[in-house]
Amino acid sequence: MVTAYVLIKANVPTVEQIRDSIMELDGVVTAHIVAGDVDIIAKIDVDTPANVRETVATGILSIHGVENTHTYMAME
Repeated sequence: MVTAYVLIKANVPTVEQIRDSIMELDGVVTAHIVAGDVDIIAKIDVDTPANVRETVATGILSIHGVENTHTYMAME
């Protein structure tokens, strides 16, 4: 199992809709709206690093209103 945290910069007026769309993606365990430099932090649990890339590249980044992401894979 691979755990990753994705920090997401989003279009703020639609951040709740964006969070809800992220939560519908396979592998996404949680997604929280946060204050600070990013707008949403999502936790992903998938089988491989390639699945992380797929979830972010073809899932999160394809959602209208997502501006950019930073992904961090857990080391333990």
